[in-house]
Amino acid sequence: MHCRPDCAACCIAPSISSPIPGMPLGKPAGVRCIQLDHLERCRIFDDPRRPAVCASLQPSAEMCGNERKHALRYLTRLEALTAS
Repeated sequence: MHCRPDCAACCIAPSISSPIPGMPLGKPAGVRCIQLDHLERCRIFDDPRRPAVCASLQPSAEMCGNERKHALRYLTRLEALTAS
């Protein structure tokens, strides 16, 4: 499965504890990653500075569903279940 255009749910819903260029402390859940461009694409997708957690999160039918709203709900729920 490939990422849906104009989605970026995985770059908004989950928290990221690793440093991100422009966000040295990572990012809280629900906050848009600073590396998203105006087309909702990651500016550092192929950059070695991209956090490993970002690369490990792969699109799937279960996570992404048929629309962005589904992906945001799924990832927000997952974030709540795994928050420490």
